[in-house]
Amino acid sequence: MAVPESRVIREYENIREIRGPLVIVEGISDAAYDEIVEVELPNGEKRRGRVLETARGYAVVQVFEGTTGITAVGTKVRFLARTLEVKVSDEMLGRVFNGLGDPIDGGPPITSGVWRDINGDPLNPATRAYPEDFIQTGVSAIDGMNTMVRGQKLPIFSGAGLPHNKLAVQIARQATVRSGEEFAVVFAAIGVMHDDALFFKKFFEETGAIKRAALFINLADEPASVRLITPRIALTLAEHLAFDLGMHVLVILTDMTNYAEALREISAAREEVPGRQGYPGYMYSDLASIYERAGRAHGRKGSITQMPILTMPNDDITHPIPDLTGYITEGQIVLSRELHNRGIYPPINVLMSLSRLMKEGIGPGKTREDHANVSDQLYAAYSRAVELRSLAAIVGEESLSDVDRKYLRFAEAFEQRFIRQGFYENRSIEETLDIAWEVLSILPESELYRIKDEFIRKYHPKYRKKASEEKS
Repeated sequence: MAVPESRVIREYENIREIRGPLVIVEGISDAAYDEIVEVELPNGEKRRGRVLETARGYAVVQVFEGTTGITAVGTKVRFLARTLEVKVSDEMLGRVFNGLGDPIDGGPPITSGVWRDINGDPLNPATRAYPEDFIQTGVSAIDGMNTMVRGQKLPIFSGAGLPHNKLAVQIARQATVRSGEEFAVVFAAIGVMHDDALFFKKFFEETGAIKRAALFINLADEPASVRLITPRIALTLAEHLAFDLGMHVLVILTDMTNYAEALREISAAREEVPGRQGYPGYMYSDLASIYERAGRAHGRKGSITQMPILTMPNDDITHPIPDLTGYITEGQIVLSRELHNRGIYPPINVLMSLSRLMKEGIGPGKTREDHANVSDQLYAAYSRAVELRSLAAIVGEESLSDVDRKYLRFAEAFEQRFIRQGFYENRSIEETLDIAWEVLSILPESELYRIKDEFIRKYHPKYRKKASEEKS
């Protein structure tokens, strides 16, 4: 069968302009959006790129490795008549790659596997299965109050200097489903500093977590265009592991703020009309094309759970990046600078955090029967305690009632014993709920109005102690 004319490799040498990471090629009228391009410099060096914009008579090409050294004369641009593909395989677990999917760990290239378009194949909404299986991260503030379920996309909203990277690798090491199955982890570091990249590699190698993980590392000093490719290559591997090989996959993307900044940089180079704070108007749909590649499908065993991490500029949760991310994803884990400054790790602000799918993944047969009631009571009690702290700062603690002072004691215990835990401390959901009961026992029973009486009699430390004494 003859190859259509539009699928034939075409070569051009008429470069009209080089603008930042972009090369504008004249004389081509059949370039396709996202078509892969090979740029050959006069010295024989070859670089990769893709078509960002096409019209009659010209095409705008984004060069992944940057345009430094490219000249308008003597440079050949070949349009390869295909989209960007990457070879993916379970051989990639235990390996470290750069942002374009090339091995950087000194190991051999990936030989087996299948070629996949990095843009993925969207799941038909009719085939999507509702996320409902509890994921145990071992972190009490997440498992107990902002439960993550298999197939969910639950981002971490952080700020500069907060320990989001530590929390990310801790979750990557500890995440399991209740059946005991471990997750394969696809970890994409986007636009990170060299010391962060070294931390990620060192952590995964020293803890042994590298055996079930694939790391993609894009450094901050690499061209911005590569940042747009890195999460898509990582997700392409995740889709192969989940939907072809039946694995449960946890995808961690850090830092999506760097991704959005690269998107803005490329948009500015194309001289597009800017949207909010200079970001392109299509940033919502672009972010959605990444976040929506999580989920489960009917008839397939595997799943993709996604945990994007973003640093909020100036800790502003209304900034376009966290704002749009919050619309697309199913909740958020928000880190607190105030808790961090007090030495509490992980500094999760539970009152600002939310998991919209939590109720689907908890309860009898999934976590424990008292989970929902305990979580509701913790939220209510901590919220009241935070208000009383503000009041006590004005009128003095001695002006508060005895019950109010117990709420202040509860808040301190909640932060120090429930939220705070060690970096290598992996708590089961039963341990998390037992700690929750311990801190709730500081309050009078009459204040536990969100918990059923039968659960109080069964799990409250006072009654459990009495029951154990009767048995002995």
